[in-house]
Amino acid sequence: MGPLQGVKIVEFAGIGPGPLCGMMLADLGAEVLRIDRKNPVKHYAGQKWDSYNPGRFGVLNRGKQSVTVDLKTAAGIATALRLIERADALIDPFRPGVMEKLGLGPEVCLARNPKLVFGRMTGFGQDGPLAMAAGHDLNYIALSGALHIIGRPNEKPVPPINFVGDYGGGACMLAIGITAALYEARGSGKGQVIDSAMSEGSGLLAAMMYGMHAQGAWQPKGHNRIDGGAHFYDVYECSDGEFITLAPAEPQFYALLLDLLDLHDEDLRQEQMNDARWPEFKARFEAIFKTRTRDQWCELLEGTDVCFAPMLDFDEAPRHPHNAARKAFIEIDGVVQPAPTPRFSRTVSEVRGRPPEAGENNREALSAWGFAASEVEALIAAGTV
Repeated sequence: MGPLQGVKIVEFAGIGPGPLCGMMLADLGAEVLRIDRKNPVKHYAGQKWDSYNPGRFGVLNRGKQSVTVDLKTAAGIATALRLIERADALIDPFRPGVMEKLGLGPEVCLARNPKLVFGRMTGFGQDGPLAMAAGHDLNYIALSGALHIIGRPNEKPVPPINFVGDYGGGACMLAIGITAALYEARGSGKGQVIDSAMSEGSGLLAAMMYGMHAQGAWQPKGHNRIDGGAHFYDVYECSDGEFITLAPAEPQFYALLLDLLDLHDEDLRQEQMNDARWPEFKARFEAIFKTRTRDQWCELLEGTDVCFAPMLDFDEAPRHPHNAARKAFIEIDGVVQPAPTPRFSRTVSEVRGRPPEAGENNREALSAWGFAASEVEALIAAGTV
């Protein structure tokens, strides 16, 4: 089940990028054991969402097992080290120095398990002037230069949820780093430490734009082909208040769009890339797309080469015929969620199970990771787990 079948990963409980990284690796077949806090601090008191123990709604914990370990005790640290001894990789979601203060830093862990891949996820990296500063996704992408290119002209940048920093620049970068280090360890027999900084990862996502900027080809936000500046690459409102997206950047796709819209204005056809006229052309498009409903535009444009898609919400997306045909969404314990991706022809990825409650797998997981039944019961009796 999955290309990472047989790989064992210890994930220390965190929020955001660490759990997504662990989920991605679990989706790929790795056995991920999440060490949850015994008494987690609720940072968002009064809200419905419990970041550390969201239960069946914690999609990022799917396919994992959970044990609660009191890391403030010597017995708890000893328990964690025994689990780490049997792991191929570890996900550390804490600020620099926290694992060292716990007695679980890289030197200690690699001494116990020389093949261990120690993946560290932070906002600003393990060193540098900002290494110890608190922050969130928005701060990291601001520092990397990624935030300033997102948004409309003459408006402040739009916070892109936490996709760019936490998830793209963090979770995805650490996931590929862990898999690369695991591959290298198969030959060398040696583990290593991965320093994954979300600020740097989000900067890497903007690599193409940095190149265009150096060439003088990237304009201020909202004036480029792929940031909403062009009339042929934007979101348009329909007569029913719903929205569609268009992206026919290539001339042949753009020409097809004009044909389907029955637009024969030579200015529109000949001056597609004249950015001075984009505002004028966009106004024309806005007026046109407000003449029909979203579904009517889908009937005309969907499935053609005009680079079109309706903008769907979380209830609509799973029901779309294409997503349904490809089984792009699954339902686990009543929660609809994206299916594992990418897809493999032979080592098919599957979700091992629903997200566990914190500590739900104390007995079975510890037993599977080498603890005798009597040791497990003693740890539980002592309050260590």
